[in-house]
Amino acid sequence: MRTEYSLPMIALTAIMVAAPAFGAGPRGSQPVQPVLADLDAQEAEALIFMREEEKLARDVYLAMDGLWQQLPFENIAQSEQKHMDAVKNAIDNYGLTDPSEANPLGVFTNTTLQQLYTDLTTLGETSYLEALQVGALIEEVDIEDLENTIAATNNLDLQTMYGNLLRGSRNHLRAFVAEIERQGVVYEAQLLSQEAVDEILDSPMERGGNGAGKRGSGSNRLGMADGLTFDDLIARGGNGSGKGPGDGTGTGTGQGRGKGNGQGLNQGVQA
Repeated sequence: MRTEYSLPMIALTAIMVAAPAFGAGPRGSQPVQPVLADLDAQEAEALIFMREEEKLARDVYLAMDGLWQQLPFENIAQSEQKHMDAVKNAIDNYGLTDPSEANPLGVFTNTTLQQLYTDLTTLGETSYLEALQVGALIEEVDIEDLENTIAATNNLDLQTMYGNLLRGSRNHLRAFVAEIERQGVVYEAQLLSQEAVDEILDSPMERGGNGAGKRGSGSNRLGMADGLTFDDLIARGGNGSGKGPGDGTGTGTGQGRGKGNGQGLNQGVQA
């Protein structure tokens, strides 16, 4: 039986688009990169929220790495830092204010994200398996939010960046699930449909590409950015049927599904 998660609602923090600013670079020899075209309010809010959502993932994984000292958390936290950096670059390029620039690990501008961090880390402290399940849940939510965000914008620059993050989140989900199933537990979808999760898990790790994603394919389900509790998210998710014990051969490089002899993909994660 899956653990029931009871976590607070997530709400977008209202932001204002900063005015474009230009000036000299170091020693006056290089101009500051011009601010790109203005975003609409929805695009700006999504970009600001994504910065702290990626920070939430990184900070939870760093906390779990400090506690359990297992490679999935260490490697994926490093990938999440790259995701944070990519979103920060976009925030700067569009002249927005970064909500988390001065915040240390485990500290968030969004007060509900702050509480969520506390709840997730507390849950992950109960066992290594629960920590892995928390990681997989975070990645399912990220995938849902990123798909919806890509579908909601016509900005090709943002689509490309979000598409790269989406590819990374699918890889992270594969890595967490491989480690979960290495513990002898068959993974059941927690938010996405079981079919959607199986499609991700039964395909190999993704590398590179243009990251543009599937424009216009966003789901009608709601994610963290829509102010739902995690109980709400899970209730809207898969049917929990899972996959029965398999032979562990799976697809890709020794990934394996079920209680087989697949090696798992916890030694390295593509960002």
